[in-house]
Amino acid sequence: MNLALFDLDNTLLNGDSDFEWSQFLIRIGVLDRELFEAKNLAFYEHYKAGTLDIQEFLDFQLKPLSRHARKTLDEWHRRFMREQALGMITQSARNLVNRHRAAGDVCVIITATNSFVTAPIAREFAVEHLIATEPEHRNGEFTGAVSDVPCFREGKITRLESWMMQHGWNWSSFADTTFYSDSLNDLPLLAKVKNPIAVNPDDTLRHHAEQHGWPVMSLR
Repeated sequence: MNLALFDLDNTLLNGDSDFEWSQFLIRIGVLDRELFEAKNLAFYEHYKAGTLDIQEFLDFQLKPLSRHARKTLDEWHRRFMREQALGMITQSARNLVNRHRAAGDVCVIITATNSFVTAPIAREFAVEHLIATEPEHRNGEFTGAVSDVPCFREGKITRLESWMMQHGWNWSSFADTTFYSDSLNDLPLLAKVKNPIAVNPDDTLRHHAEQHGWPVMSLR
């Protein structure tokens, strides 16, 4: 049994779903452009630089979910999928996931972006397992807080190992483990798997991959 792990934003997607979801809410008038756009851009730059304060960012990202009914959020997300997210999925990304699925590998999308935004995207890839940052909810509605460890940097390893335990697995359960990612923020998990693969990598990850002989590929 083999394990195939896929980062989502800028790896399987040609873009960042977290960033684009906020931009979408700004575009349809849910979030005030003057208040939110500059912050959204600043957080995105910190993420790319590896300097993101994940708790500060999650407070920014999850609070808007708490201000609207889940039914309304779901309607907005269906529109977001049609107008934005589907166009970020390349055929190369679909083919990569399908190859692993056809081989019988256990496929997991593992992402720092919250599960409200990413679960419909994972379904579009027909990937059964999603490990994402979990927004807290109460009686079906979002509270604006985060539940469990954010799925970010070393937190991805924590959440992955917890997921393995829930399935009665550990690292030795898999003959092979592969992780595809674009980001320096995923270096902890990339260093943990047997087959780290840099996909559309940022400059830091590309340099690290070249130094360590990791494969580098593009899905664009």
